[in-house]
Amino acid sequence: MTAIEYTGQPGSPVHDFIRAHREKLRTVLGERGAILLRGFEVGGVDGFDAVVRAFSGSAPLTYAERSSPRSTIKGQVYTSTDYPADEEIFLHNENSYQAVWPNTLYFHCMEPAHTRGATPLADIREVHRAVDPAVREEFARRGGWRVVRNFHADFGVPWQETFGTRDRDAVVEYCLEKGITAEWRADGGLRTTAVRPAVRTHPVSGEEVWFNHATFWHITSLAPEVGEGLREIFPDEDLPTNTYFGDGGPIPDRTVAHLRDAYRSATTRFDWRRDDVLIVDNMLAAHGREPFTGPRKIAVAMAELSAGPAAATG
Repeated sequence: MTAIEYTGQPGSPVHDFIRAHREKLRTVLGERGAILLRGFEVGGVDGFDAVVRAFSGSAPLTYAERSSPRSTIKGQVYTSTDYPADEEIFLHNENSYQAVWPNTLYFHCMEPAHTRGATPLADIREVHRAVDPAVREEFARRGGWRVVRNFHADFGVPWQETFGTRDRDAVVEYCLEKGITAEWRADGGLRTTAVRPAVRTHPVSGEEVWFNHATFWHITSLAPEVGEGLREIFPDEDLPTNTYFGDGGPIPDRTVAHLRDAYRSATTRFDWRRDDVLIVDNMLAAHGREPFTGPRKIAVAMAELSAGPAAATG
């Protein structure tokens, strides 16, 4: 997937361009999955927030049910995932493990990396087509995919940060509403389990898309030394995150390797420039992050909450 690029004249406000061409831009986004606005004047974090409001017609969403470390820049504008610069972040669709998710993602390049650091994109319609039909059928037959998350008291993102509260009863209530099983551990930790479809239907185009975190959160998708290190610390059932078929059975490593290949075969990239704005249809394009050197600061916002379970196909 290649983002469709629109280039502005130096100093021209991006908000004026969006307001003048909003209907066309939204049509293009729904067809191609990603738009790159380059060369416009954005106006910093406040201007980026205004981009979201101009294009989506609503305020940015709060980052709920967090899965990765992020820092708030201002309001509902966040840093991209705060992982070490030398690590790849594999392709994924934002919050596809949740009962509902943002339909539209926004990225703003405040400071490009010195080398690499792209946000690669993959058309997940192409990913769906690249997945072996027998693999798709097995996920459907076995109830989709399952994610198990273990929140340990002294390791990883704490449950208090993920759920935005220290109230255990509030966490349980949230989980019940979102189709998540919550199990409190004797050591004060928390295990959550959710089963979701592997395939969804795009709400506008009606196309089937491979929309899940089954690959991203599988233990074998981590760098080998990281996965091996985690398995030295935890038994598989206590790993911070791992994925399974919906019925709880293990997903064979070769199947996950095939899925990773399907994502990579559909991937394109571009180098960030300062003040670039990337708008992504979260149900058409997966995104990731290359390793990088240098400062690299990318602001992120999300908008337009999905309809959720009604979009499932199997």
